[in-house]
Amino acid sequence: MPARVFGARKSLLFPPTFAGSENAYKRIRRVVHGETRKRSALDEAHLGEALQKAGTRRLAGADEVWVALDTSDLRKPHASEMEALMKVRDLDGRPVPGYRILNALGITPGARGLLYHRLFSSMEAGFKSEPHEYRQAVSSVGTALTREGVAADVTWLLDRAFDDRAFWGVVWEQEQHLVCRLQHLNRWVRAPDKLGRYRKTKVERYGYRLPQVALVETELQVRQGKQRKAKKQPVTVLLYAGPMSVEYQVGREAEQEPLTKQVWLMRAQILGSSNRLWLMTDHPIESTEDARRVFQMYRMRWAVEDAFKFIKQSLGWEEVQVLALEAIRFLVAMAAVAAAFLFEWGVTLEWEGVQLLARLGGWIPRKNARPGKIILSRGLRRLIDLLATRAILRDYLDHHDELPPQIAAFVPDDFL
Repeated sequence: MPARVFGARKSLLFPPTFAGSENAYKRIRRVVHGETRKRSALDEAHLGEALQKAGTRRLAGADEVWVALDTSDLRKPHASEMEALMKVRDLDGRPVPGYRILNALGITPGARGLLYHRLFSSMEAGFKSEPHEYRQAVSSVGTALTREGVAADVTWLLDRAFDDRAFWGVVWEQEQHLVCRLQHLNRWVRAPDKLGRYRKTKVERYGYRLPQVALVETELQVRQGKQRKAKKQPVTVLLYAGPMSVEYQVGREAEQEPLTKQVWLMRAQILGSSNRLWLMTDHPIESTEDARRVFQMYRMRWAVEDAFKFIKQSLGWEEVQVLALEAIRFLVAMAAVAAAFLFEWGVTLEWEGVQLLARLGGWIPRKNARPGKIILSRGLRRLIDLLATRAILRDYLDHHDELPPQIAAFVPDDFL
């Protein structure tokens, strides 16, 4: 009798295409063992390349592309057996075990495309540094855009993690632009004094001397006045901006003399709140329209962060305890494929990875019927269950000669 989906309103076959054939188990087993991935290139490296190619082609023909580079943590506060766990921060800022994910999303007025995806750990063999990972992402995206003939004007939208002079240099070497939120406000720069003469000063000191250039009415997630928690609400933002020059270098792999770049500093002050943003860009801010455009660019990266959350939230990491690093990478890459399909980042239902997740999730192919978030999330969770089960049983066999007979009766000989 075919397996069923427990808890579903209707008794759908699980998964219909797999469960409906006599070789159903063997097909799923090949996915768990990696045999299917070897034959069809369903591994993190090949999935990342395919996602990047689909993303760049989706952006072809645009005059301008904004690229939001985002880091997020996969937190495993109770894990100890997972491979190469590094220290990340929980929501309260305390160190917990986990991994880091780096995603780059290209944005044009009419399309979006995932341009880079990678999970890494500072504890894995061959790891250099997090800034090195960030610079590799920029170089990879630049190479991909050039290879696919995307001749657009590119601007990177960057959070405080990328406030690094060596990182900026990689962007500028590719003749691309950036809008970066600053965290090192005590950095030395050269900025004009009251008489217009460029003098050495610090970012924060100069920032409080900037003239107001624009006022923006918008909606942000902030805490105002006596509010206990931040919430999305209408706010007024005052924008102050002015020119300055910074020193930078191209990466850190070789000794080099520092270079100098003319940039603009913006201080965005939210009225009714102590919150303020310090932004730096190489786009000139010489008018009210320029200032509003730069602020709009940075706001766009907040909008795409919600989409990246799907990659983490759909996996149920708190419940998975024993997995090899490559298996984790494969699962997260499959989640990126699901996100790229759901958010229309250049991935279609014809992709083998999407079809696999949909079928694992209980999707029955019908004309004009697309699998949604619930189906693909369920498929991801079932894939996790398969890999975790195999890992746990293997761990047991490493410490014992054989499985308990009551368990072994349910495990096919070739599963492990």
